[in-house]
Amino acid sequence: MTYELDAEGVRRLEAYFEGIGVRLGEKRRRASFALYAMGILGEHERKSVEPLAAAAADDPEGAQRAHDHLLHFIGQSEWEDGPVREFAARHAVHAMESRERISAWVIDDTGFMKQGRESPGVQRQYTGSVGKVANCQIGVSLTLCTPTEHVPVDMQLYLPESWTSDRARCDRAKIPRDIVFRPKWQIALEMMERAVKTGLPKGVALADAAYGNVGEFRAGLRWLDFEYAVGVNANTVVTRASKATTDPSPMSVEALARTLPRGAFRATTWKQGSRRALWSRFAMLQVDAGNADGGHHWLLIEWPDGEKAPTHYTLARLRKAPSRKQLVRITKERWRTERVYQDLKGELGLDHYEGRSFRGWHHHVTVVLCCYAFVTSERLRHFPPSRGRARPRYSLDRAA
Repeated sequence: MTYELDAEGVRRLEAYFEGIGVRLGEKRRRASFALYAMGILGEHERKSVEPLAAAAADDPEGAQRAHDHLLHFIGQSEWEDGPVREFAARHAVHAMESRERISAWVIDDTGFMKQGRESPGVQRQYTGSVGKVANCQIGVSLTLCTPTEHVPVDMQLYLPESWTSDRARCDRAKIPRDIVFRPKWQIALEMMERAVKTGLPKGVALADAAYGNVGEFRAGLRWLDFEYAVGVNANTVVTRASKATTDPSPMSVEALARTLPRGAFRATTWKQGSRRALWSRFAMLQVDAGNADGGHHWLLIEWPDGEKAPTHYTLARLRKAPSRKQLVRITKERWRTERVYQDLKGELGLDHYEGRSFRGWHHHVTVVLCCYAFVTSERLRHFPPSRGRARPRYSLDRAA
Protein backbone atom coordinates (compact mmCIF):
# COMPACT_ATOMS: atom_id res chain seq x y z
CA MET A 1 0.00 0.00 0.00
CA THR A 2 3.02 2.30 -0.22
CA TYR A 3 2.54 5.53 -2.15
CA GLU A 4 3.87 9.08 -2.27
CA LEU A 5 1.70 12.18 -2.49
CA ASP A 6 2.51 14.99 -4.87
CA ALA A 7 1.19 18.53 -4.34
CA GLU A 8 -2.19 17.64 -5.82
CA GLY A 9 -2.33 14.55 -3.62
CA VAL A 10 -1.67 16.65 -0.52
CA ARG A 11 -4.55 18.94 -1.48
CA ARG A 12 -6.82 15.92 -1.95
CA LEU A 13 -5.79 14.61 1.46
CA GLU A 14 -6.52 17.98 3.06
CA ALA A 15 -9.96 18.07 1.41
CA TYR A 16 -10.61 14.50 2.58
CA PHE A 17 -9.68 15.39 6.16
CA GLU A 18 -11.88 18.47 5.91
CA GLY A 19 -14.85 16.30 4.93
CA ILE A 20 -14.19 14.03 7.90
CA GLY A 21 -13.72 17.07 10.14
CA VAL A 22 -17.22 18.29 9.32
CA ARG A 23 -18.52 15.02 10.80
CA LEU A 24 -16.24 15.19 13.84
CA GLY A 25 -17.33 18.68 14.83
CA GLU A 26 -15.06 20.58 17.20
CA LYS A 27 -11.64 21.85 16.18
CA ARG A 28 -9.64 19.79 18.68
CA ARG A 29 -11.17 16.55 17.38
CA ARG A 30 -10.26 17.52 13.81
CA ALA A 31 -6.65 18.19 14.77
CA SER A 32 -6.39 14.95 16.73
CA PHE A 33 -7.87 12.95 13.86
CA ALA A 34 -5.36 14.43 11.41
CA LEU A 35 -2.46 13.72 13.78
CA TYR A 36 -3.56 10.13 14.41
CA ALA A 37 -4.33 9.43 10.74
CA MET A 38 -0.97 10.78 9.56
CA GLY A 39 0.68 8.48 12.07
CA ILE A 40 -1.31 5.51 10.73
CA LEU A 41 -0.32 6.42 7.17
CA GLY A 42 3.34 6.85 8.17
CA GLU A 43 6.07 4.25 8.34
CA HIS A 44 6.16 3.84 12.11
CA GLU A 45 6.73 0.28 13.24
CA ARG A 46 4.12 0.53 16.01
CA LYS A 47 0.93 2.53 15.42
CA SER A 48 -0.53 2.99 18.88
CA VAL A 49 -0.98 6.25 20.78
CA GLU A 50 2.38 6.48 22.57
CA PRO A 51 4.76 5.99 19.59
CA LEU A 52 2.57 8.13 17.31
CA ALA A 53 2.62 10.97 19.85
CA ALA A 54 6.39 10.67 20.28
CA ALA A 55 6.93 10.80 16.52
CA ALA A 56 4.77 13.91 16.19
CA ALA A 57 6.74 16.05 18.66
CA ASP A 58 10.25 17.45 18.92
CA ASP A 59 10.56 17.39 22.72
CA PRO A 60 9.22 15.38 25.68
CA GLU A 61 6.77 18.10 26.70
CA GLY A 62 5.26 18.25 23.21
CA ALA A 63 5.10 14.47 23.06
CA GLN A 64 3.17 14.39 26.36
CA ARG A 65 0.68 16.96 25.08
CA ALA A 66 0.18 15.01 21.86
CA HIS A 67 -0.16 11.79 23.85
CA ASP A 68 -2.88 13.28 26.07
CA HIS A 69 -4.81 14.67 23.09
CA LEU A 70 -4.66 11.42 21.13
CA LEU A 71 -5.54 9.30 24.16
CA HIS A 72 -8.62 11.41 24.80
CA PHE A 73 -9.61 11.50 21.12
CA ILE A 74 -9.40 7.73 20.67
CA GLY A 75 -10.47 6.45 24.06
CA GLN A 76 -12.92 9.00 25.47
CA SER A 77 -14.16 11.57 22.95
CA GLU A 78 -17.86 11.01 22.14
CA TRP A 79 -17.79 11.39 18.36
CA GLU A 80 -19.82 8.95 16.27
CA ASP A 81 -18.04 6.34 14.15
CA GLY A 82 -20.91 5.76 11.70
CA PRO A 83 -20.95 9.11 9.82
CA VAL A 84 -17.14 9.13 9.52
CA ARG A 85 -17.03 5.56 8.17
CA GLU A 86 -19.86 6.34 5.76
CA PHE A 87 -17.97 9.36 4.37
CA ALA A 88 -14.81 7.28 3.90
CA ALA A 89 -16.75 4.46 2.23
CA ARG A 90 -18.40 6.85 -0.22
CA HIS A 91 -15.04 8.40 -1.07
CA ALA A 92 -13.46 5.04 -1.93
CA VAL A 93 -16.50 3.50 -3.62
CA HIS A 94 -16.94 6.58 -5.83
CA ALA A 95 -13.35 6.14 -7.05
CA MET A 96 -13.80 2.39 -7.50
CA GLU A 97 -17.06 2.71 -9.43
CA SER A 98 -15.53 5.25 -11.78
CA ARG A 99 -13.59 2.23 -13.13
CA GLU A 100 -15.75 -0.83 -12.47
CA ARG A 101 -19.01 -1.71 -10.80
CA ILE A 102 -19.20 -3.11 -7.30
CA SER A 103 -19.46 -6.86 -7.73
CA ALA A 104 -19.36 -8.33 -4.21
CA TRP A 105 -19.97 -7.62 -0.53
CA VAL A 106 -17.76 -9.88 1.59
CA ILE A 107 -18.50 -10.73 5.22
CA ASP A 108 -15.66 -12.16 7.27
CA ASP A 109 -14.00 -11.84 10.67
CA THR A 110 -10.46 -11.54 11.96
CA GLY A 111 -8.69 -12.00 15.29
CA PHE A 112 -6.74 -9.52 17.41
CA MET A 113 -4.27 -11.36 19.66
CA LYS A 114 -4.34 -10.13 23.27
CA GLN A 115 -2.82 -10.82 26.66
CA GLY A 116 -4.99 -10.83 29.78
CA ARG A 117 -8.76 -10.51 30.23
CA GLU A 118 -9.51 -6.79 30.27
CA SER A 119 -9.66 -5.81 26.59
CA PRO A 120 -13.35 -5.74 25.53
CA GLY A 121 -14.53 -9.00 23.96
CA VAL A 122 -11.33 -10.92 24.67
CA GLN A 123 -11.51 -14.61 25.51
CA ARG A 124 -10.10 -17.89 24.27
CA GLN A 125 -11.89 -18.45 20.97
CA TYR A 126 -11.19 -19.71 17.47
CA THR A 127 -9.76 -17.28 14.96
CA GLY A 128 -8.76 -17.94 11.38
CA SER A 129 -5.95 -15.40 11.83
CA VAL A 130 -3.85 -18.10 13.49
CA GLY A 131 -6.02 -21.10 12.63
CA LYS A 132 -6.63 -22.17 16.22
CA VAL A 133 -8.19 -21.23 19.54
CA ALA A 134 -6.32 -18.30 21.08
CA ASN A 135 -6.81 -15.47 23.56
CA CYS A 136 -8.11 -12.77 21.24
CA GLN A 137 -10.77 -10.28 20.22
CA ILE A 138 -12.81 -10.85 17.06
CA GLY A 139 -13.82 -8.12 14.61
CA VAL A 140 -16.57 -8.77 12.04
CA SER A 141 -15.95 -6.87 8.79
CA LEU A 142 -17.76 -5.82 5.63
CA THR A 143 -15.68 -5.32 2.46
CA LEU A 144 -16.95 -4.05 -0.91
CA CYS A 145 -15.20 -5.30 -4.06
CA THR A 146 -15.00 -4.63 -7.77
CA PRO A 147 -13.32 -7.22 -10.02
CA THR A 148 -9.93 -5.60 -9.28
CA GLU A 149 -10.27 -3.48 -6.13
CA HIS A 150 -11.62 -3.78 -2.60
CA VAL A 151 -12.25 -1.54 0.41
CA PRO A 152 -13.33 -2.43 3.95
CA VAL A 153 -16.22 -0.14 4.90
CA ASP A 154 -17.23 -1.35 8.36
CA MET A 155 -16.00 -3.48 11.26
CA GLN A 156 -17.65 -4.20 14.60
CA LEU A 157 -16.32 -5.89 17.74
CA TYR A 158 -17.89 -9.23 18.61
CA LEU A 159 -18.75 -9.59 22.30
CA PRO A 160 -19.07 -13.21 23.49
CA GLU A 161 -21.78 -14.13 26.00
CA SER A 162 -19.08 -14.42 28.67
CA TRP A 163 -18.86 -10.63 28.36
CA THR A 164 -22.46 -9.54 27.81
CA SER A 165 -23.61 -11.65 30.78
CA ASP A 166 -21.07 -9.96 33.10
CA ARG A 167 -22.26 -6.38 33.58
CA ALA A 168 -19.44 -5.36 35.91
CA ARG A 169 -16.84 -6.49 33.39
CA CYS A 170 -18.64 -4.59 30.63
CA ASP A 171 -18.74 -1.44 32.76
CA ARG A 172 -14.98 -1.58 33.30
CA ALA A 173 -14.48 -1.73 29.52
CA LYS A 174 -17.00 1.10 29.07
CA ILE A 175 -19.33 -1.05 26.98
CA PRO A 176 -22.71 0.73 26.70
CA ARG A 177 -25.44 -0.87 28.79
CA ASP A 178 -27.75 -1.27 25.80
CA ILE A 179 -25.26 -3.62 24.09
CA VAL A 180 -26.52 -7.21 24.32
CA PHE A 181 -25.18 -10.47 22.94
CA ARG A 182 -25.32 -10.66 19.15
CA PRO A 183 -23.89 -13.62 17.21
CA LYS A 184 -21.46 -12.75 14.44
CA TRP A 185 -24.02 -13.39 11.70
CA GLN A 186 -26.37 -10.84 13.27
CA ILE A 187 -23.61 -8.23 13.50
CA ALA A 188 -22.90 -8.87 9.80
CA LEU A 189 -26.53 -8.36 8.79
CA GLU A 190 -26.76 -5.14 10.81
CA MET A 191 -23.67 -3.75 9.06
CA MET A 192 -25.11 -4.70 5.68
CA GLU A 193 -28.46 -3.12 6.47
CA ARG A 194 -26.76 0.15 7.47
CA ALA A 195 -24.69 0.12 4.27
CA VAL A 196 -27.81 -0.45 2.17
CA LYS A 197 -29.58 2.46 3.88
CA THR A 198 -26.65 4.78 3.09
CA GLY A 199 -26.99 3.91 -0.60
CA LEU A 200 -23.82 1.92 -1.20
CA PRO A 201 -24.18 -0.12 -4.43
CA LYS A 202 -24.99 -3.78 -3.90
CA GLY A 203 -23.01 -6.80 -5.02
CA VAL A 204 -23.30 -10.54 -4.48
CA ALA A 205 -23.03 -11.27 -0.74
CA LEU A 206 -20.20 -13.70 0.07
CA ALA A 207 -19.39 -15.42 3.37
CA ASP A 208 -17.83 -18.63 4.62
CA ALA A 209 -19.68 -21.51 6.27
CA ALA A 210 -19.49 -19.92 9.73
CA TYR A 211 -22.11 -17.49 8.41
CA GLY A 212 -23.65 -19.30 5.45
CA ASN A 213 -24.54 -22.37 7.47
CA VAL A 214 -26.88 -20.25 9.65
CA GLY A 215 -30.40 -20.28 8.21
CA GLU A 216 -31.24 -16.92 9.82
CA PHE A 217 -28.27 -15.34 8.07
CA ARG A 218 -29.40 -16.57 4.66
CA ALA A 219 -32.95 -15.43 5.45
CA GLY A 220 -31.58 -12.00 6.35
CA LEU A 221 -29.77 -11.76 3.02
CA ARG A 222 -33.02 -12.54 1.21
CA TRP A 223 -34.88 -9.94 3.29
CA LEU A 224 -32.24 -7.36 2.31
CA ASP A 225 -32.71 -8.50 -1.31
CA PHE A 226 -29.15 -9.67 -1.86
CA GLU A 227 -27.97 -12.29 -4.27
CA TYR A 228 -25.56 -14.50 -2.40
CA ALA A 229 -23.01 -17.32 -2.58
CA VAL A 230 -22.21 -18.58 0.91
CA GLY A 231 -20.34 -21.56 2.26
CA VAL A 232 -22.21 -24.34 4.05
CA ASN A 233 -21.12 -27.37 6.06
CA ALA A 234 -20.96 -30.88 4.63
CA ASN A 235 -24.02 -31.98 6.65
CA THR A 236 -26.34 -29.34 5.16
CA VAL A 237 -29.44 -31.11 3.85
CA VAL A 238 -30.79 -30.36 0.36
CA THR A 239 -32.86 -32.09 -2.31
CA ARG A 240 -31.54 -32.38 -5.83
CA ALA A 241 -33.74 -30.48 -8.28
CA SER A 242 -33.71 -32.49 -11.49
CA LYS A 243 -36.34 -33.64 -13.96
CA ALA A 244 -34.39 -36.89 -14.32
CA THR A 245 -34.85 -37.63 -10.62
CA THR A 246 -38.25 -39.28 -10.18
CA ASP A 247 -38.06 -39.69 -6.41
CA PRO A 248 -35.72 -37.07 -4.98
CA SER A 249 -34.79 -37.62 -1.37
CA PRO A 250 -33.26 -35.06 0.99
CA MET A 251 -29.60 -35.77 1.73
CA SER A 252 -26.51 -33.99 2.98
CA VAL A 253 -24.47 -32.09 0.41
CA GLU A 254 -21.56 -34.43 1.16
CA ALA A 255 -23.70 -37.51 0.41
CA LEU A 256 -25.02 -35.83 -2.73
CA ALA A 257 -21.46 -35.12 -3.89
CA ARG A 258 -20.59 -38.80 -3.60
CA THR A 259 -23.51 -39.80 -5.84
CA LEU A 260 -22.12 -37.72 -8.71
CA PRO A 261 -19.98 -39.36 -11.38
CA ARG A 262 -16.34 -38.38 -11.58
CA GLY A 263 -17.04 -36.60 -14.85
CA ALA A 264 -19.35 -34.17 -13.06
CA PHE A 265 -16.28 -32.56 -11.46
CA ARG A 266 -14.48 -30.46 -14.04
CA ALA A 267 -11.20 -28.59 -13.78
CA THR A 268 -11.89 -24.86 -13.55
CA THR A 269 -9.41 -21.98 -13.35
CA TRP A 270 -10.55 -18.87 -11.51
CA LYS A 271 -7.38 -16.77 -11.57
CA GLN A 272 -3.95 -16.56 -13.13
CA GLY A 273 -1.58 -16.23 -10.20
CA SER A 274 1.90 -14.72 -10.31
CA ARG A 275 3.49 -18.19 -10.53
CA ARG A 276 0.71 -20.48 -11.72
CA ALA A 277 -2.95 -20.68 -12.55
CA LEU A 278 -5.29 -21.22 -9.59
CA TRP A 279 -7.64 -24.10 -10.34
CA SER A 280 -9.55 -26.98 -8.80
CA ARG A 281 -12.29 -29.46 -9.70
CA PHE A 282 -15.91 -28.36 -9.33
CA ALA A 283 -19.41 -29.71 -9.86
CA MET A 284 -22.48 -27.49 -10.02
CA LEU A 285 -26.14 -28.48 -9.80
CA GLN A 286 -29.49 -27.08 -8.76
CA VAL A 287 -30.88 -28.08 -5.38
CA ASP A 288 -33.93 -27.30 -3.29
CA ALA A 289 -32.88 -26.04 0.11
CA GLY A 290 -36.47 -26.11 1.43
CA ASN A 291 -39.26 -23.55 1.44
CA ALA A 292 -37.99 -22.01 4.67
CA ASP A 293 -34.69 -21.39 2.94
CA GLY A 294 -35.96 -19.78 -0.23
CA GLY A 295 -36.33 -22.86 -2.45
CA HIS A 296 -34.00 -23.43 -5.38
CA HIS A 297 -30.30 -22.66 -5.09
CA TRP A 298 -27.18 -23.52 -7.03
CA LEU A 299 -24.88 -25.88 -5.16
CA LEU A 300 -21.18 -25.62 -6.00
CA ILE A 301 -18.99 -28.49 -4.79
CA GLU A 302 -15.20 -28.23 -4.79
CA TRP A 303 -13.34 -31.56 -4.81
CA PRO A 304 -9.66 -30.87 -5.45
CA ASP A 305 -7.67 -33.42 -7.39
CA GLY A 306 -6.02 -35.85 -4.99
CA GLU A 307 -8.36 -35.17 -2.05
CA LYS A 308 -10.38 -38.04 -0.57
CA ALA A 309 -13.49 -35.86 -0.11
CA PRO A 310 -14.84 -32.48 -1.20
CA THR A 311 -13.37 -29.53 0.67
CA HIS A 312 -15.94 -26.76 0.15
CA TYR A 313 -19.66 -26.46 -0.49
CA THR A 314 -21.40 -23.24 -1.56
CA LEU A 315 -25.11 -22.42 -1.77
CA ALA A 316 -25.81 -19.65 -4.26
CA ARG A 317 -29.03 -17.72 -4.86
CA LEU A 318 -28.65 -15.68 -8.05
CA ARG A 319 -31.20 -14.02 -10.29
CA LYS A 320 -29.57 -15.33 -13.48
CA ALA A 321 -28.31 -18.87 -13.95
CA PRO A 322 -24.49 -18.73 -13.88
CA SER A 323 -22.05 -20.92 -15.73
CA ARG A 324 -19.84 -23.11 -13.56
CA LYS A 325 -16.85 -20.86 -14.22
CA GLN A 326 -18.82 -17.73 -13.33
CA LEU A 327 -19.98 -19.23 -10.05
CA VAL A 328 -16.47 -20.40 -9.19
CA ARG A 329 -15.07 -16.93 -9.80
CA ILE A 330 -17.83 -15.29 -7.76
CA THR A 331 -17.24 -17.67 -4.86
CA LYS A 332 -13.46 -17.21 -4.86
CA GLU A 333 -13.82 -13.43 -4.50
CA ARG A 334 -14.41 -14.08 -0.81
CA TRP A 335 -10.68 -14.62 -0.32
CA ARG A 336 -10.09 -10.93 -1.10
CA THR A 337 -10.58 -10.21 2.61
CA GLU A 338 -7.31 -12.02 3.33
CA ARG A 339 -5.49 -9.30 1.41
CA VAL A 340 -7.58 -6.65 3.16
CA TYR A 341 -6.58 -7.97 6.57
CA GLN A 342 -2.92 -8.18 5.53
CA ASP A 343 -2.96 -4.52 4.50
CA LEU A 344 -4.97 -3.35 7.51
CA LYS A 345 -2.68 -5.10 9.99
CA GLY A 346 0.64 -5.10 8.17
CA GLU A 347 0.55 -1.55 6.83
CA LEU A 348 -2.01 0.44 8.83
CA GLY A 349 -1.74 -0.92 12.36
CA LEU A 350 -5.28 -2.23 12.70
CA ASP A 351 -4.26 -4.59 15.50
CA HIS A 352 -1.97 -2.12 17.30
CA TYR A 353 -4.62 -0.55 19.55
CA GLU A 354 -3.56 -1.02 23.18
CA GLY A 355 -6.48 0.56 25.03
CA ARG A 356 -9.14 -1.32 26.95
CA SER A 357 -12.31 0.58 26.07
CA PHE A 358 -15.07 -0.43 23.68
CA ARG A 359 -15.31 3.09 22.27
CA GLY A 360 -11.54 3.33 21.82
CA TRP A 361 -11.39 0.09 19.82
CA HIS A 362 -14.04 1.33 17.41
CA HIS A 363 -12.51 4.82 17.13
CA HIS A 364 -9.13 3.31 16.26
CA VAL A 365 -10.73 1.05 13.65
CA THR A 366 -12.58 4.04 12.16
CA VAL A 367 -9.35 5.99 11.61
CA VAL A 368 -7.71 2.94 10.04
CA LEU A 369 -10.70 2.41 7.70
CA CYS A 370 -10.53 6.07 6.68
CA CYS A 371 -6.84 5.73 5.85
CA TYR A 372 -7.47 2.57 3.80
CA ALA A 373 -10.26 4.31 1.85
CA PHE A 374 -8.02 7.24 0.97
CA VAL A 375 -5.12 5.02 -0.10
CA THR A 376 -7.51 2.99 -2.28
CA SER A 377 -8.76 6.10 -4.07
CA GLU A 378 -5.20 7.37 -4.60
CA ARG A 379 -4.02 4.01 -5.95
CA LEU A 380 -6.83 4.08 -8.50
CA ARG A 381 -5.57 7.45 -9.72
CA HIS A 382 -2.05 6.19 -10.28
CA PHE A 383 -2.56 2.53 -11.14
CA PRO A 384 -5.76 2.18 -13.17
CA PRO A 385 -6.80 -1.37 -14.11
CA SER A 386 -6.16 -2.54 -17.67
CA ARG A 387 -9.82 -3.29 -18.28
CA GLY A 388 -12.06 -0.54 -19.62
CA ARG A 389 -13.99 2.00 -17.59
CA ALA A 390 -17.43 0.99 -16.41
CA ARG A 391 -20.22 3.43 -15.87
CA PRO A 392 -21.46 3.49 -12.26
CA ARG A 393 -25.01 2.24 -11.79
CA TYR A 394 -25.89 5.39 -9.89
CA SER A 395 -24.28 8.33 -8.19
CA LEU A 396 -23.38 7.95 -4.54
CA ASP A 397 -23.84 11.68 -4.10
CA ARG A 398 -27.36 11.46 -5.45
CA ALA A 399 -28.09 8.49 -3.21
CA ALA A 400 -27.06 10.39 -0.10
